[in-house]
Amino acid sequence: MEKQFNYVTKLDIKFEHLQKMSIPKMVADCKDKWFNQTLTQVNESVVRLGIVEGEYHWHKHDNDDEFFYVVEGQLLIDLEGSTVELNPGEGITITKGVMHRPRAPKKTVMLMVETMAIVPTGD
Repeated sequence: MEKQFNYVTKLDIKFEHLQKMSIPKMVADCKDKWFNQTLTQVNESVVRLGIVEGEYHWHKHDNDDEFFYVVEGQLLIDLEGSTVELNPGEGITITKGVMHRPRAPKKTVMLMVETMAIVPTGD
């Protein structure tokens, strides 16, 4: 039985190639505390927009690395034994199989790059 989480995760590809995206409009329109939208596909990967505040749960991805890049706000990523702080203009790649928990103490806008096959809530 799949766990239920209070996150809005949209895996559909919102923008086709050569279609202009307005990230500020999406951020302004977002009313959810933890929102992810797949923006576009780049080869076998996807770029996702995260508009988040609060905590995600501890999880890992057994077969997929995951890249986080902060556009605005602050993202804390808890790892077993440490926490990485990401501010605007900073990013990190979380290696597959590593337990992690993203947290945002205030509204944060981030981009994520990951494979199309990844399950955002973890394996």
